[in-house]
Amino acid sequence: MKRKIAMAILLCFTFSFATGCAEKRDEAQNMLNKHAEANLHEMTTFSMDTVMQFTIYHENGEEILTDAEQEIRRLERLFSVTLEDSEISKLNAQSGLGSVKLSADTEEVLKHGKEIGELTNQAFDIAISPVVKAWGFTTDGEKHVPAQETLENLLPLTNIDDLVIDENTSTAQLLKKGMAVDLGGIAKGYASDKVAALLKEKGVTSGLFSLGGNIGAIGTKPNGENWKVAIENPLNANDYVGLLAIQDCFVITSGGYQRYFEEKGKRYHHIIDSNTGYPADRGLLSVTIISKDGTKADGLSTALFVMGLDKAVQLWRSSNNFEAVFVTEDGRVIATEGAANIFAFEGRDNDFKFETVER
Repeated sequence: MKRKIAMAILLCFTFSFATGCAEKRDEAQNMLNKHAEANLHEMTTFSMDTVMQFTIYHENGEEILTDAEQEIRRLERLFSVTLEDSEISKLNAQSGLGSVKLSADTEEVLKHGKEIGELTNQAFDIAISPVVKAWGFTTDGEKHVPAQETLENLLPLTNIDDLVIDENTSTAQLLKKGMAVDLGGIAKGYASDKVAALLKEKGVTSGLFSLGGNIGAIGTKPNGENWKVAIENPLNANDYVGLLAIQDCFVITSGGYQRYFEEKGKRYHHIIDSNTGYPADRGLLSVTIISKDGTKADGLSTALFVMGLDKAVQLWRSSNNFEAVFVTEDGRVIATEGAANIFAFEGRDNDFKFETVER
């Protein structure tokens, strides 16, 4: 009997101690949550022709977000093809005539564009601009299917080798008259890298931002949980095929469902294959890239969409600095093994099937 009483007292003490610890943990968590909410700062702005959203946790968050917005606008003034005094506009205006002096950022982003083009056998092509304009995607005119003769005349102007960068003089030139570069497929990725670096330099250890859908994650949520990022269902803008749990990386998606027009009952999207001059048509609806390198993620999301699944997987297997999730026209969601480890598939209700690929 004494033993049972002693055990009962011990159990009671243990329960009380555990309850006390739980209460202290809850109290500490509540204090952490209140501290995080006090340091929560959000911003929505419009730049680079898209809506950008920020959520960061820092006591000086308002000032830091102002700095981030100014950095994005500084880059836009360098990279824009619509601002006449941007360095890219000046480069395009001088095509076939001579070289243009570049800032460090413009030189860097052009070099990245050429490198990704070489890596992907020109599936990513920053010199595709003349062809894209012919389709009406980057002009104020009506979008339409160009004549085959028009495309045949323009395709020779898309060779990225004809963009020459002189690192010794920080200049660049387009060798053929009529050439033009457009950084729309890489500029926001580069801006993501620069903004993430700025935020970290300012002391931000927890934040999430979206530059027109180009997602950047800094650290984790204040409570230590990973950020959750949805991959949209390309067939339904109000649905998603899965969630990625991420920290300290970028998630960037490209797909033909984002910008398109219809002509004579057929849909044409804006991601042009520089081999054909027509929208890429290799069985993919979207490609999502997960990487520590925002610039590369941006370029690769376009390139892999153009390449198609088989060649995209081959490139992934030969690399070690990105993961990917593919949504295919035949209803599959395919994740590379690294992406699969952080991906929660949610597409069953819409008849998608989930697969993984391994190295």
